[in-house]
Amino acid sequence: MTAETALKPRMVGRSIKRREDPQLITGHGNYLDDIKLPGMAHAAILRSPYAHANIKSIDTSQAAALPGVIGVYTGNDMLDINPLPYAWQAAGVPNNANGPRVLASDAVHYVGEGVAVVVAEDRYVARDALDLVEVDYEPLPTVVDAELTTHPDAPQLHENAPNNIVFDWSCGDKEKAVAGLAQADVVVSERIINQRLIPTPMETRGALGRYDPGTDEYTLWITSQAPHVHKLILSAFVMGIPEQKIRVISPNVGGAFGAKIFMYADYPMVLWLSKKVGRPVKYIEDRSENYKVTTHGRDHVTDVEVGATKDGKITSLRVQTYANLGAYLSTAAGGIPTTLYGRIINGVYDIPNIYCNVKGVYTNTAMVDAYRGAGRPEASYLIERMMDRVAVELGVDPAEIRRRNFIQPDQFPYQNVIGQLPYDSGNYERALDRALEMVDYANFRKEQAEARKQGCYLGLGISSYVEICGVAPTAWIMSEGWGAGLWESANVKVHLTGKVVVTTGTMPHGQGVETTFAQIVADELGVPYEDVEIEYGDTSGTPFGYGTYGSRSLVVGGVAMKKSLDKIKAKVKKIAAHLLEANEADMVFEEGKAFVKGSPDNGKTFAEIAAAAAVGANLPEGVEPFLDETSYYDPPNCTFPFGTHICIVEVDKDTGRLDLKRYIAVDDCGNQINPLIVEGQIHGGIAQGLAQALYEHAVYDENGQLLSGTLMDYALPTAAMVPRYETDSTVTPSPVNSMGVKGAGEAGTIASAQAVMNAVVDALSPFGVKHMQMPATPERLWKAIHNK
Repeated sequence: MTAETALKPRMVGRSIKRREDPQLITGHGNYLDDIKLPGMAHAAILRSPYAHANIKSIDTSQAAALPGVIGVYTGNDMLDINPLPYAWQAAGVPNNANGPRVLASDAVHYVGEGVAVVVAEDRYVARDALDLVEVDYEPLPTVVDAELTTHPDAPQLHENAPNNIVFDWSCGDKEKAVAGLAQADVVVSERIINQRLIPTPMETRGALGRYDPGTDEYTLWITSQAPHVHKLILSAFVMGIPEQKIRVISPNVGGAFGAKIFMYADYPMVLWLSKKVGRPVKYIEDRSENYKVTTHGRDHVTDVEVGATKDGKITSLRVQTYANLGAYLSTAAGGIPTTLYGRIINGVYDIPNIYCNVKGVYTNTAMVDAYRGAGRPEASYLIERMMDRVAVELGVDPAEIRRRNFIQPDQFPYQNVIGQLPYDSGNYERALDRALEMVDYANFRKEQAEARKQGCYLGLGISSYVEICGVAPTAWIMSEGWGAGLWESANVKVHLTGKVVVTTGTMPHGQGVETTFAQIVADELGVPYEDVEIEYGDTSGTPFGYGTYGSRSLVVGGVAMKKSLDKIKAKVKKIAAHLLEANEADMVFEEGKAFVKGSPDNGKTFAEIAAAAAVGANLPEGVEPFLDETSYYDPPNCTFPFGTHICIVEVDKDTGRLDLKRYIAVDDCGNQINPLIVEGQIHGGIAQGLAQALYEHAVYDENGQLLSGTLMDYALPTAAMVPRYETDSTVTPSPVNSMGVKGAGEAGTIASAQAVMNAVVDALSPFGVKHMQMPATPERLWKAIHNK
């Protein structure tokens, strides 16, 4: 059975609306702050106003005396809780690791670091009590810049990290890259800044902990993308509680974008507090805390050199990146700028000589970790901006420069020279051609030239991208510094009445998994779509899984479910053969019915077989009752979705105002289970990439104060600020899995920022502009025009 024929479309391939949505959009969702337990108390955390300071003393007496306060605690009270772990290190090099404690006890290293916690009868009393805690700080020098922090005279954050360097990691062959540059007909150099971003999910983070002294068990409700992983980390690394004594539940999650994968201080804190005060304790961060404390994304400063022949063939690429990781190391901080960035820096291009060096560094800022795309947007932005730079330098059309360097279809599986897993499949030129056709490329160039004569500055930007998805293969990911596996799980259970319940280790939070998984089950078992339920999010009711991120829900979790379905179908045929007194080898199972080959009218329905299996009175010898199968899937490779996006902008030279005229996206995520959901994922991803290109920027001043610390200061786009997207797709099935799927959750973000910025630079090219840093605000655009 090939990838193309594995799923016969009945429900699969149909664009149906998400079954999750009615509950959520009518106010019937169950989010963390909706949960209220008997006797529940509330916690508030006192956070440092300094980015770097010694803590000389903390006086909690006045706060503890406030009516309604149950207790006030400091870092010294919680020293039995270990520092939060650093689970994904940069592979093959020393990592000077420092994880945050639940509360700082001796010194603080960024604005917002917790120093004390108040537990009170309600959140308002808890907040009032924070004002009564007196902390005597000794301010210290700060550093926020990723490159300056490595200088000898920069303030030192941690004793075990000289020059504030966490790791110094490289991939590729430096000598060959240098030689390739020396032999090139043209060398183009650029400094590229991928600015810091704040994920800004609609729902902030939080935690609710309950300790049961009767059973010595802990229950933790959190806004999590990976509840099983949080349970494991709490048990094995942070609190030392036996794993079977912890239950983690993730209710509806109001957006995450990567920021809710990681371990945060408030997770073990509320469990500790619940045991201490003998009541459930809830903590919900406000938006200001979310901006200061929850992980940020991106923040790279990169110097890049590209060598090319005079006819536009890229021969060499050398990259030096400073990756700002913040004051401490978040759970997966090391793998994002190394494995997921450095090893795919060539993008969709066959480049023979590459060297990438990444220095991960500490600064007096919030922790940095995965944000939608996680390393891949940074890599794609870098290579796509440089492809345009080379095209301009050589006078070659930007579409043509890409064609001349694409990895060709007959080169797959493709192995790049910087240690990435083999790219599974691709046809990059087909996606480019379709996007150029949609935009009417040749005619646009004519219109652009005419418009410039009239003083109208249009620009067109192309972005051809590839990403690595379904991040999983355990042996590979562990060799890349990850501290565990990344397989996935699913259980399929069929009740006596033929109704089906799937429990999965994935943790959807907007991906539409309840819908797409049910579509697959309906097709595979021939049951009504409405008869399928998908359950997740409770570690006591689902098989262990590593969660949802890296576009892996379908590619890994969905394939685990497909394996369980295959086991169910095999058992169905065995039971049907027994009931029909036929040879099992002659049995066919199609469209919800098992029958002898050639006699479709004489068979047993799926419901009849499920009932027989559940009753168990008439089963083949050695066959256990009930249809109930669990599978664990560790894929042999990742998958590599790709595509081409094109953006058209117009810039007003007098004001710097930018108008997004058109946005075209042609994406290839392999076989699509639900095209409507795929398109929705693409839409959301593009919006976040556009936002980085034009609006968003997390800014710290030299004292480590977050200047963009509120929604008044951090520019998020509204729906009115993004264009109507024009989308299409090509289909290149993945040979990695039985469904031929690749993943689509991050594609839009990985492709879009550079499409916009390439368009901006193209629009400003008559003024001699060759490069601009993001975000391209009207002020920056006006200055770029008039400074030239």
